Amino acid sequence: MANKISDETIEYVGILAKLELSQKEKENARADMEKMLDYIDILNELDTEGAEPLSHVFPVYNVFREDVASQEDGSEDTLANAPVKKDNSFKVPRTIG
Repeated sequence: MANKISDETIEYVGILAKLELSQKEKENARADMEKMLDYIDILNELDTEGAEPLSHVFPVYNVFREDVASQEDGSEDTLANAPVKKDNSFKVPRTIG
């Protein structure tokens, strides 16, 4: 382990991210990146033989509703959550004098 990040790599990452880093920020970024790479090395040691690849932790399938045109605008359902209503609209406190 003990991944080492060079000064050139830190400079290059700063340029890509369009950041101007102080020397202290560069040192902190280097330490953080080295820790991340060390952690990835630890994860790479895990035995994942037989583990199914996942795109999501939970079994999520097509969660989108059927795209069907209708004449409803959904305002009744939306206004059902309104704390105060007036003339088929949300009533809110005045914000401009």
